[in-house]
Amino acid sequence: MAYFSCEDEAVLQAMLRQLFQSVKEKITGAPSLECAEKILLRLEETDENFHNYEFVKYLRQHICNTLGSIIEEEMEKCISDQNQSEESGYDTLVQHVARKIHDSKEYKEIMCSLNNVMMVVVESMINKFEEDEIRSQERQKRVQMEKSSSYCTDNCSDSDSSFNQSYKFCQGKLQLILDQLDPGQPKEVRYDALQTLCSAPPSDVLNCENWTTLCEKLTLCLSDPDPVFSDRILKFYAQTFTLSPLYMTKEIYTNLAKYLELYFLSGENHIPSLSTGVDITNHNVICLLKKVRLLNEYQKEAPSFWIRHPEKYMEEIVESTLFLLSVKHDQSHLVSQKILDPIYFFALVDTKAVWFKKWMHAYYSRDVVLRLLEKKYKSLITTAVQQCVQYLELCETMKTDEILEHSKHCGNKQKIVYYSGQELQYIYFIHSFCIFGRLLIYEVDRLISRVLFLEDKKDSVSLTDLLVLFTQLIYYSPRCPKMTNYSPASMVTEVLQILCDQKECAIECLYNNTVVETLLQPVHNLMKGTETAPNCSETALIHIADILARIASVEEGLILLLYGENMNCSEEESLTGAHIIAQFSKKLLDEDISIFSGSELLPVVKGAFISVCRQIYGTCEGLQVLLPYSLHESISKAWKKTSLMSERVPTPVEGSDSVSSVSQESQNIMAWEENLLDDLLNFAATPKGLLLLQRTGAINECVTFMFNRYAKKLQISRQKKFGYGVLVTQLASTAAGAVALQNSGFISALITELWSTLECGRDDVRVTHPRSTPVDPIDRSCQKSFLALVNLLSYPAVYELVGNQELPNKVEYSLREVPTCVIDIIDRLIILNSEAKIRSLFNYEQSHIFGLRLLSVVCCDLDTLLLLEAQYEVSRMLLHAQEENILEISENHRGFIIDGLSVERNHILVRINLVGGSSERILPPRILEKGDDPYPWPMFSSYPLPPCYLPEVTRNAEIKQDNDLGKLLLLFKMSDEQTEWIENCQKQFCKMMKAKPDVISGSALVELLETFVLHLTENPSECYFPSVEYTATDANVKNESLSSVQQLGITMTVRYGKFLNLLKDGAENDLALVLKHCERFLKQQQAPVKSSLLCLQGNYAGHDWFVSSLFMIMLGDKEKTLQFLQQFSKLLTSAFLWLPRLHISKYLPIDTIESGIHPIYFCSTHYVEMLLKAEVPLVCSAFHMSGFAPSQICLQWINQCFWNYLDWIEICHYIATCIFLGPDYQVYICIAIFKHLQQDILQHTQTQDLQIFLKEEALHGFRVSDYFEYMENLEQNYRPVVLRNMRNIKVQST
Repeated sequence: MAYFSCEDEAVLQAMLRQLFQSVKEKITGAPSLECAEKILLRLEETDENFHNYEFVKYLRQHICNTLGSIIEEEMEKCISDQNQSEESGYDTLVQHVARKIHDSKEYKEIMCSLNNVMMVVVESMINKFEEDEIRSQERQKRVQMEKSSSYCTDNCSDSDSSFNQSYKFCQGKLQLILDQLDPGQPKEVRYDALQTLCSAPPSDVLNCENWTTLCEKLTLCLSDPDPVFSDRILKFYAQTFTLSPLYMTKEIYTNLAKYLELYFLSGENHIPSLSTGVDITNHNVICLLKKVRLLNEYQKEAPSFWIRHPEKYMEEIVESTLFLLSVKHDQSHLVSQKILDPIYFFALVDTKAVWFKKWMHAYYSRDVVLRLLEKKYKSLITTAVQQCVQYLELCETMKTDEILEHSKHCGNKQKIVYYSGQELQYIYFIHSFCIFGRLLIYEVDRLISRVLFLEDKKDSVSLTDLLVLFTQLIYYSPRCPKMTNYSPASMVTEVLQILCDQKECAIECLYNNTVVETLLQPVHNLMKGTETAPNCSETALIHIADILARIASVEEGLILLLYGENMNCSEEESLTGAHIIAQFSKKLLDEDISIFSGSELLPVVKGAFISVCRQIYGTCEGLQVLLPYSLHESISKAWKKTSLMSERVPTPVEGSDSVSSVSQESQNIMAWEENLLDDLLNFAATPKGLLLLQRTGAINECVTFMFNRYAKKLQISRQKKFGYGVLVTQLASTAAGAVALQNSGFISALITELWSTLECGRDDVRVTHPRSTPVDPIDRSCQKSFLALVNLLSYPAVYELVGNQELPNKVEYSLREVPTCVIDIIDRLIILNSEAKIRSLFNYEQSHIFGLRLLSVVCCDLDTLLLLEAQYEVSRMLLHAQEENILEISENHRGFIIDGLSVERNHILVRINLVGGSSERILPPRILEKGDDPYPWPMFSSYPLPPCYLPEVTRNAEIKQDNDLGKLLLLFKMSDEQTEWIENCQKQFCKMMKAKPDVISGSALVELLETFVLHLTENPSECYFPSVEYTATDANVKNESLSSVQQLGITMTVRYGKFLNLLKDGAENDLALVLKHCERFLKQQQAPVKSSLLCLQGNYAGHDWFVSSLFMIMLGDKEKTLQFLQQFSKLLTSAFLWLPRLHISKYLPIDTIESGIHPIYFCSTHYVEMLLKAEVPLVCSAFHMSGFAPSQICLQWINQCFWNYLDWIEICHYIATCIFLGPDYQVYICIAIFKHLQQDILQHTQTQDLQIFLKEEALHGFRVSDYFEYMENLEQNYRPVVLRNMRNIKVQST
């Protein structure tokens, strides 16, 4: 800085001018000098281009050269000091170094030097500015003198006049300007007059009486050959647009539009033709483009403010625009040339028709535009469509290279000085497409009923034809990297994407076979091996796949892809879209298509089409259609191959040229691997899909991938509308899925998050108000974690995560010790059997109530209840806690302390001790009542329960032999024709269930079941399983032991049976013998299996609720029960009613056995979900919104034979219906239940406790007989699919 030359000064001045020019708008908009200074001081925070200014770069370099070495020395010194002390951190280091440098001598010297230099530069710039200003004043001296004599004061100043100035533009002055603007006047006079006009307030000019005459003069001036003069006119227009309200700018706009209209219609002007092209260096073209651009800029700005003004102003602007764009030259006398119309020049300055996009955005203007287009300017729509048609015809007939000549410059317009006719035609096509695309997006309803007629075609063009045309543009348009922004394929895809997102529009126009077939045409051709469209590229296929994925994500679109428009047509006629997509995706994965071999975009193409398949197989009906293609196997193979490749990627070596290429390759492989894992994970969205995922052996990796996305708070998938809840629920409904969740860290993270919310609170939130005491039993902040645990803790999950494990029961718990597993939650929140556990909780009552509520919901699954009771004696713990809650009121009177915990424990004790439907047990409420006795329900600390919880249930007297029942029993003796006999029995049974359902109970039900099953098994065609010889006696099995869960289940069954007057004393021993016989009988039909899953190690993990139910139906008769079971085990129905029947059964495929997934889950509940979506769609949506899967609650219902959910008579009807009418009625009954509960389900979805409601509440008011007609309709519609797949669970003979 010591040698500061004139050249340095000039460079610095140029840098400062650039800086001031860039921030001019910000500074001039500041209300005061102080604000302007603040803007400059905070420029680095507010200006994203701050570091690109040359002056800033100059300062940075100067500081670096002068202070760089000092800064480095100071930083090294600070770092060495920090290594020896505890204080550390980047911010602390920066602050310390900055403070040291600021206080240094060098810093003071450089600041002094900079100040001196900048003072010289700024003073020089000010002097130069003053000189320029003096010259400008001298030039304007004459004009200013005339102005001072021509203005007159006006006490009633116009409010719109130049910020309320007290003078107004006089009529005499305007007349003088009009005279001076006359073309006959000297150039200098006209120029000065124009200067005067521009310096006047625009509102005063527009309000003058001579405005019409002035418009004519301005129109003449616009045609002036002098570029300086015409530019000055345009500056006046631009100034008016900027400073005046709409009613004034409307006048200027229409005037300019009218001028352009006359300009194009006049034959005197030199307007380029299509054959000669447009040279934008030509003076006439430059002037014309400036005028068009000014008009276009106003078009784009006007929508932001015209809603605040009367509609008539907007209508005038819109109509003048549309009229100008519809101007056509009369070219009948021209043969070889076509004069360019105005719309070509609008396309040049606004290729993507941004102005039209803005006009169509709001209804206020859109309605006016569409009304005018429909009434007066239909030709604009027709012309736009015609351009699209012509371009497609050109693509179909010409070679790619020739087409590229039309459009190769569009992506790099700034370098172009000449546009050929072909390029102009291409730009016009892009402009036309953008206009019609917007019309299609916003007003498809009007276009659906409209048929367009093209000028050069006799045939009409319907909306479907247009969509087909658009779709063909995707794969017929040329591929050019330089024209990405103006690629027809990209723009068509954008329009179709928006249409897909507008469900109603998409249903009307997109979801039809014609459009889908057009989308799939190149795919179909690729698979057939024929030549595809000449320009169909990987990018085009990616666009097509994206549109198909959006179609598949909507129910109506999915149905179209699965079945086509005619769902009744045979598959042999033609493959639907889903089949073609699946076949193509499989070929891509198996690398059976070689056309794109080696392409960098090939993995993207694969991923795009698998994404479409994912939308399909992520639904039950979609998976049903795609099952034959075994996509899970192809995806799994591709993932394993990619996983091996990622392990083989070489480690990059520092300094090697291949570092970046290896890194990019590694990233691509990892991205493809994650994509494939995501595809596999989405199979878990349905029960049967989860079985397929388990068979691939990749379930652990998929769940780990899901947890990683969950931990990063990433969306589960682009097209998924809801989160991870449904997937987690499906996984937690199976043993393997629960183990995968545990191994991935998902459960640990969930429990840790719960604990931080429940016990620790949110430490990262500043406490401005004290945290309110929770009023609800479970605080709203913990509700999400509570529901997540409810979803997680199904019986298969509980057994895998808790089975055969003891509680820690530590002597002392640290306050910093955070639970990480389900056992810890039980130990720390539910079974608080020591002072150490209580003292370890910050919020004892709130946390313990949370645990008790969780116990209440989890124990609604009777197998879970028996497991927890067997391992941890839950009821004894609760009774002991109630005992400790007793207060000695007097010597002879003791009372329970009524608080939240005692009320909750009382509810749980009654719930887990009593079995029965809604009318067979009374559960005490959890809330207190108003009045003197807030809790009238008696509490207890030992069994038996107080009698008030047991309703009066008397056994119905034996119903006399009914005529219909007699007919049914008589049919059993008339068995000449087996098929006809079965149908007659079923019809008679249905008739009885509809008319007299109560007749089917007691001994009559026993006789019906025994006789029907005996006759059924005599027909070999009805026997699904082979007959098994069983000769064991009571003596053989007497000494065998039952699990503790089975023993507790026997006690519960007998207690329930005695309550219903169905069982007598001694029934425990008979039921125990029946269960022992069943275990031995089924063990003969089991296959050896080695598995780490706990549920596959030994006998069936839960209690046999079907056998217990049958034992009660048989009124405790051991021999009848065993004899019935041996016959019943031959039928297919036994596989779905009697769950232990297929436990590690040799009749199942080995991979199904090893999965640990029962056919009830992957077959029955799978079809419950499929039918639910079709029959009760609102309930299906409610489940998805709640993050809960219908399959889990159905599995719980079926597993325990609806115990605690239905009354005993309805349980009997459920079993009888499935035996008489077929196992598929199990599915129909579940659908009927959901239909019955629809209003309750929707209500509890809103209150966000759907899972709790379904698990805790009995099915109030549901009777199987009430829904018989409905279930018969379901049978007619779905039996072929449901029953066929139920029959396919067994190993098929080869």
